Amino acid sequence: MTRSSSRFPDPARFAPAAGLLLPPLVCLVLVPFRTRLSDTHVVLVLVVAVVAVAVLGSRRAAALAALSAAAWFDFFFAPPYERFTISGPGDAATAVLLLAVGLAVSRLAVRTRRLAVIAITDADHLARIHETARLAGSAVSPHVVVDHVRDQLVSLLHLRGCRFEYGTLVGHPPRLEQDGTVVRGRRPWDADTLGLPDQEVELRVFHNGRFHGRFMMLPTPGTVPSRQARLVATTLAEQAGSAIAGTPTAPVS
Repeated sequence: MTRSSSRFPDPARFAPAAGLLLPPLVCLVLVPFRTRLSDTHVVLVLVVAVVAVAVLGSRRAAALAALSAAAWFDFFFAPPYERFTISGPGDAATAVLLLAVGLAVSRLAVRTRRLAVIAITDADHLARIHETARLAGSAVSPHVVVDHVRDQLVSLLHLRGCRFEYGTLVGHPPRLEQDGTVVRGRRPWDADTLGLPDQEVELRVFHNGRFHGRFMMLPTPGTVPSRQARLVATTLAEQAGSAIAGTPTAPVS
């Protein structure tokens, strides 16, 4: 059975453009109120814009946003207006401070975003393992568990399709190893950078050293499943092997 997986565009792809464009747009909105706003108010609003970019994307995008915010503050709010020059030492200090605060806050925001993604990913992976273990311990037929794991692999690794072959080792396709690495033609494949090879990749299923079959996975070009996701995939395959062998697995607590 072949299932396709749809992926929404990664917002981080647009973050560098947002880092360059959002600060001047914010400044244009604030310019009509230039005589009524203090520099402090303007800086605070621009810092919020930098944080928004940092939450959306990478540290590089956040740094671009901080540089852009400092430059456009100089252009619109530091006399002489609409020039990239600063005449007063106070305005120069404000621009430098904006840049420094923007960079510092952006680092914190990016770090928080990464930690949140890791926590969510870990919880999702644990839920997959837990669900599969419970199914393996209660399913009437091992075929139910194999079908479930196949569907999980499609979702987890963003595959175009996946099928299971019982007890066969025909051919020499690329292979996802138990440690999450990938081998192609007896040579290591840089899955962390290149993703899975653009052909069927096997994931062998064992239980207590006995081979029971293999999942034949058809990757989606351009996707790069993480090392963590690949390790979870091998764990799911082990649970399928346990079900085929008729040995119950305990749910993960």
